[in-house]
Amino acid sequence: MKFKAEIFSLLVAIALFAVSAFFYSYEVVSGGWAFALAAYPYRGYAISFVGFGSVLMVAASISYSKRSKNYV
Repeated sequence: MKFKAEIFSLLVAIALFAVSAFFYSYEVVSGGWAFALAAYPYRGYAISFVGFGSVLMVAASISYSKRSKNYV
């Protein structure tokens, strides 16, 4: 990957982590007793965003480390 692509993938990973933190903590307020799945409807999305962000971050880190070894 080129340097700009690595930086872009790292920024996307950071944004995905931020969005997943919001999705994980989002709670639907209801008057009665709600089940955990109904009270937190976006937790599945949050976990998948963290997974995808982690994959992007690992790919960018590996690409950067391979590129930096070529310069030495």
